Amino acid sequence: MRVILMTGKGGVGKTSVAAATGLRCAELGHKTLVLSTDPAHSLADSLDLELGHQPSLVRPNLWAAELDALMELEDNWGAVKRYITQVLQARGLDGVQAEELAILPGMDEIFALVRMKRHYDEGIYDVLIIDSAPTGTALRLLSLPEVSGWYMRRFYKPLQKMSAALRPLVEPFFKPIAGFSLPDNAVMDAPYEFYEQIEALEKVLTDNTQTSVRLVTNPEKMVIKESLRAHAYLSLYNVATDMVVANRIIPDSVSDPFFTRWKQSQQQYRQEIHDNFSPLPVKEVPLFAEEMCGIAALERLKETLYADEDPAQVYYHENTLRVVQEQGQYSLELYLPGIPKNQVELSKTADELNIRIGNHRRNLVLPQALAAMEPAGAKMEDDYLKIRFAAPQPLGSAAS
Repeated sequence: MRVILMTGKGGVGKTSVAAATGLRCAELGHKTLVLSTDPAHSLADSLDLELGHQPSLVRPNLWAAELDALMELEDNWGAVKRYITQVLQARGLDGVQAEELAILPGMDEIFALVRMKRHYDEGIYDVLIIDSAPTGTALRLLSLPEVSGWYMRRFYKPLQKMSAALRPLVEPFFKPIAGFSLPDNAVMDAPYEFYEQIEALEKVLTDNTQTSVRLVTNPEKMVIKESLRAHAYLSLYNVATDMVVANRIIPDSVSDPFFTRWKQSQQQYRQEIHDNFSPLPVKEVPLFAEEMCGIAALERLKETLYADEDPAQVYYHENTLRVVQEQGQYSLELYLPGIPKNQVELSKTADELNIRIGNHRRNLVLPQALAAMEPAGAKMEDDYLKIRFAAPQPLGSAAS
């Protein structure tokens, strides 16, 4: 199965791009599912159709769905939900409040991963397009396999064993005092079963022959900054980006003086997008005269984006940015084919690494792990510029 994740800052048009990509894939004969995992769904509005939790046929070979966290919770974690509800009711909350609060913060992100894994295992579709939450939430979603694994190995498994051993001894005294029972095996097993599914999905997410992220951005300073930061963090989790979509570019045909400064500003930022994401392919999409709502409008977007191309292809196979940790040290590896090291100049300002190659300059927003460190050397190897990072020396350490 080909998996394509569309992400970007809120409001950049990623839902429209996801829907248009699905239209083109279906047109080429790929059985395609566009799945919205954004808690603030807009996929149904984009298609101008009613959508629910289960996939609905939109047109031949194209299905669409919007993840319902409540239904996913009941279907996959009913025992845990009922236990949390029981605990909350024992603490004085009424039924409705307890039901609502049974969905813990971040659960919708976990269910998005589990839903992806289920579709992958079922193998019904050829292409799965994820219209994900805005960038920050999407990145938390992608970090879940690694983070959950750390907690499961160090905390949850020992707690699970301890609970199983103590439950028969403590339960007779616990329930009369607390008003609810200790969790049974069904409740204790559910989180670990989830973790096993997420861990298996990590292999799919990090396989760049199957899974790609497409960053949707606008030619605006703040949006570009967030897109660059997203690219760096995606690389930290070894998730490949194969394309950048620069959306809502004011067409040359717009001649009203009101837009003159906007067009000049966009021209500068368009160049920054190409320079800073190079060598990733960048597709530019104009600001259309009408709202991207309904199949007819999305058809025009589809033609602009892909023409006669197959969106299911992997547009770029190299990981343009890699963050590697070896023996407690970090290095950032930047794909710069054909560039000799003596043409590269490096400097760092706050959380940005400034790279100058001849007359071209590229700013990389660093992951938090590297932002607090300083570049400690660089070398060119196999078309990658490999930059080592080290913790800054304490003041006065050199003198001592």
